[in-house]
This record gives sequence, structure tokens and C-alpha cells, in this order.
Amino acid sequence: MSTTGRDLARRLWLLLALGAATTLVLFGAYRGVHDDTVPLASSSTPGILAVDSAKNALRQAHAAVDGSGPGGDATGDFHTQISVAHQSIAVAASENVTGLADRHTLQTVTGLITVYSAWVERAGQETDASLRGAYLYYAEQGQSDIVDRLDDLRNDQLEVAREQASFPWPLRLGWGAVLVLCLVMCAALVEAQWFARHRFRSAVHPPLLAATVLCASGVAILGWFTVRAHTAMGDSLAELRATRSADEIPETGADVERYMADAGFWASLSEWVLVGGVLLMALTLVGLWPRISEYRFRVPR
Repeated sequence: MSTTGRDLARRLWLLLALGAATTLVLFGAYRGVHDDTVPLASSSTPGILAVDSAKNALRQAHAAVDGSGPGGDATGDFHTQISVAHQSIAVAASENVTGLADRHTLQTVTGLITVYSAWVERAGQETDASLRGAYLYYAEQGQSDIVDRLDDLRNDQLEVAREQASFPWPLRLGWGAVLVLCLVMCAALVEAQWFARHRFRSAVHPPLLAATVLCASGVAILGWFTVRAHTAMGDSLAELRATRSADEIPETGADVERYMADAGFWASLSEWVLVGGVLLMALTLVGLWPRISEYRFRVPR
């Protein structure tokens, strides 16, 4: 009695199950890395650099205050830098890196800058040296408080960026499972081709061969993109950790933009994982189902 049909059906169901499992695990592992690439590049980086710009602007504004005498200029460079600080805080708020806490902190900082500016303006208008000194003291305390709050916010933003750039053990486990499933899938496809060749004297089985190439090359390419993305995120995080002067901030932004130039492309490939998985299972079905059909209505001998 021939068992070829039953053997083929068993191999088909095994390959379909392996194909589905490989696709789903690869989809989860790939998205686990690449879902964070775009937010790191388009939100976290501008938010952190905006806070750096605000801090530098406040320091430069305070330096301008220290250089003004009684009745001196409190409207020139000081107000220019305060305007830069407000604009930078608005950018940081729009990026919303840390969520609700981010917005609350920036709202508080905006109010404190207004109070700080008022003390500076009163000092600039005061002719009495002692009163002017008192106003500048209050202004200096306010400026220190603002910078401390911005430092705390920056640390929180960096923590978000660290999480986005991290490769924790669940992702490592997921990619390990992808590698194992891919090897098992390819081995099962090769065995099915060998079985078909042995039973049907067919030198090449194109659909099964195509499925093998698709599985191996697809996982290899997506794995390579993941390595590149993880490296780019690590380099970006290293740039963001360093405290930058006002002149260095644009250069840092340009460096991160260069590292993460392909982030959108990498992330967009996650949807194609499912398409590739469907194609993989379709090729498997096309490769084995016609042979199985030849045995469906045969009477066992």
C-alpha cells in the first residue's frame, strides 16, 4: 500500500505550520526593534536637542544680564536669548518625548522664565545698587531653578531614548527563535524537495526551491537591517548623551539624522514580513498540493 500521499500531506501541514510560526515570530521580533527607530529619530532627538538649546539660551541670557550695569541694556541680547529659549521649549513640548510629565514640566518652566525675565527687567530699571543686587539675586535663583528642571527633563528624555535604542532579552530571545525556526523551515523544505525528487524522479522542484530561497534570504536581509538599525540607534544615543554647546547642537542633529536616514524604510518593511510569510506558505502549497491531489482518489493497493 502506497503511503506517498499521506507522507506528502504530513509534510505540507508541517511546512505550513512552520511557515506561519516563522512569519509571526519574525514579525514580532522585527517590529520590536524597528517600531522605535522612527520615534527616536523624529521625536526624541529633536526634543532632547530643543531642551539643550533652551538651557544654552538661558545661560547666555544670564551672561548678558551679568554684563549690564544699572539702567543698562535689558532688552538686547537678553531678550533675544529668552526668545530663543521660549521657541526651544515650544519645540520640546511639541515632541512630547516623555508624555504628560514632559508637558507639565515645560509649562512650569515657561512660567518660571516669565518670572525670571520680570526680575531681570526690574533690575535693569533700578538705580539703587542694593535693590538691583537683590533683584539680580532672585533672578539668578530663578535661572538656576529653571536649568535644574530642564536638566531633570533631559535625563527623563534620555531614559526614553535609551529604552528606544535598547535590545532587551525578550528581543534577543525573539531573534533567537527566528533563527531556529528559519533553520528548521529551510531544513524541512530541503527534506521535502529530496522526498519529492526521490518519489517522482524530479531533479528540481521550483516552488519549494523558491520557498527555501525566500525564507533564507528574507530572514538574512531583515536581520541585517536590524543590525544596522540597532547600531544606528546606539550611535545616535551616544551623540545625545553628551552635553552640547549652542554651536554644536545643529551638528549633533545632523549626525543623528545621518545615522537614522533609513529609519523610515526599515520600519516600513515590517508589513512586508506578513506578505512574505503568505507568499512562503503559498509556494509551499503550490509545490506539494498537486502531488497530494494525485493520490487523493487512488485506491490503496
